[in-house]
Amino acid sequence: RASHGTKNMTFEEILEIYGRREWKHFNTVSGMVSRTAKYYLYDNYFDLPGALLCARVVDSLDQHDGQKKYDFWKDMVAAIQHNYKISAFKEDCGMYFPEVKNHPDKYLQRCPESVKKWLKQLKNAGKILLLITSSHSDYCRLLCEHVLGSDFEEYFDILITNALKPGFFSHTPNQRPFRTLENDEEQEALLSLDKPGWYSQGNAIQLYDLLKKMTGKLDPKVVYFGDSMHSDIFPARHYSNWETVFILEELLGDKATVPAKAESEPLEKKGKYEGDQLKVPYFVSKQWGSFFMDRLPGLENAEETLVHTWSCKCISTYSTIAIPSLEAIADLPLDYRFTRFSSNSSATAGYYPSPPRALLPNEDSVTMK
Repeated sequence: RASHGTKNMTFEEILEIYGRREWKHFNTVSGMVSRTAKYYLYDNYFDLPGALLCARVVDSLDQHDGQKKYDFWKDMVAAIQHNYKISAFKEDCGMYFPEVKNHPDKYLQRCPESVKKWLKQLKNAGKILLLITSSHSDYCRLLCEHVLGSDFEEYFDILITNALKPGFFSHTPNQRPFRTLENDEEQEALLSLDKPGWYSQGNAIQLYDLLKKMTGKLDPKVVYFGDSMHSDIFPARHYSNWETVFILEELLGDKATVPAKAESEPLEKKGKYEGDQLKVPYFVSKQWGSFFMDRLPGLENAEETLVHTWSCKCISTYSTIAIPSLEAIADLPLDYRFTRFSSNSSATAGYYPSPPRALLPNEDSVTMK
């Protein structure tokens, strides 16, 4: 599927313009879940609005007669820099940080008690808890104080801000050293990490060395939770070989993932997304279809083919398991054994609490590809 601006392209238009069904950069992006000068991958709810903005810019340029050159990416980069540069929060610069600072309740939902209790249980059980975010320390503090409370630092042994993922996983210590912070200003580069604490930038190699010291183990096991395939799940698995838990909100819109007992609970006890009014964003897209499966039209008289989407293949390739939210697992015993994605099991094995409906066998007489 493709669109030009916000306008859907027909199957015939895709063939005419691209010359084939498969996008020419598909194999490149499939191998590294990457961004290059030729394309930009929008893959999570934080930056997804950028895709719509790009599409509307194309619509606007098309309204000018004879406009055939779409040279606006430099303007997108300038807008991102203006709104999200490291000093923007402190300077009240741009349209994003001032709005969130002035109206946090409008944009931020407090962490459910079940998740806070789960984090404490993990720490009490001797697990080392890390928070790794690409946000700068001042913005991270605003979010965490609002979401977790003023004591948020007590939940974590190590906090790493301005981590600049996915580079955090792919860069060497020389390329991306850790730095200390003073009043949210980055200080000198550190040659190594010697103790838990709050750091800026850094790399997974030196972090893992610190985890070896803290655990006394040669090969400590790390389980990394993230909601971005590009910035979290792929690099953590590919470069660091960590276990990865993909937080996949698309699972929330699927009835098959809502436990039966939730239906009988009073509304205030339900998860934050279980109310009907909040389910809408997770329904199957009218424009793009299912996040997990799609139908390819057959050529001439051939019947259509049901195929896994690229996103779906990435999930089973790079995730250990996929869950709709932390709430979905917060009440489970800490020794609960999840069924993981693996080459030996079905494509749906790693979804918890259950696979999306689109991946379950149905009565349609279509072939799998």
